[in-house]
Amino acid sequence: MSSTVRTASIGVLMVLALILLEGRDIASSQAGGASATASTAEISAGALRNGVYAESGNRLPLVKRDDLDDLGKTLYDQVDADVKSGRALAGFQGPLGLALYSPRVAAGDQRKNNYLRFESPIGRRFYELAILVTARELDQQFEWTAHEPAAVRAGVEPAVIDVVKNRLALTGLQPRDAAVIQLGREALGHGVVTSPTYAEALRLFGPHDLFDVVSVMAYYSATAVLLTAFDQQLAPGQTPLLPTR
Repeated sequence: MSSTVRTASIGVLMVLALILLEGRDIASSQAGGASATASTAEISAGALRNGVYAESGNRLPLVKRDDLDDLGKTLYDQVDADVKSGRALAGFQGPLGLALYSPRVAAGDQRKNNYLRFESPIGRRFYELAILVTARELDQQFEWTAHEPAAVRAGVEPAVIDVVKNRLALTGLQPRDAAVIQLGREALGHGVVTSPTYAEALRLFGPHDLFDVVSVMAYYSATAVLLTAFDQQLAPGQTPLLPTR
């Protein structure tokens, strides 16, 4: 084979390789960060731009009940019942849908949250206020938008919500409201709780109730991380309620 023919053959092979590489890159870009375990068919059938699935509104497709083990099916049915009763704020979207990817973790978390939400002596009002403080300090839009209406229903006054939402001064608030907000701002926003802030919260709530208030913040901090990592979007047409800054 002459050197001219060899050179031409090598050139053809290089062009073919570049075409193949370009096709692979395009396919990867179209997948847009979708779950590595999702098939190409699942991605093309169910995903929106940037790898967000239409049905779940996040980077993971909704788990199918038939794909779960017995514990997972039980959890799925509980979520389904909560959706039908209106007890679930966001249905299978958001943390409840994501939780089905790890039913054993979710089962323990659900027991804890059910206690904090329905049984804790702090009551539903402080439960929702602690969630709003957490969502605001972590700038978690989905969490805030789901819980602002729930906080209103639980008795959190619009003026208090406005203080949390816009990070306003605590002047004029009821002492226990101010204590929860300041505690969350320091723990989540600053990474340290000062002795005066802790002492005031302890005086107003006592050790047991204070532990429950902080547990709500801890639980919803973990939820916020899940929602952010999996890029949970609001439902189509839903108005975001948290300022972007």
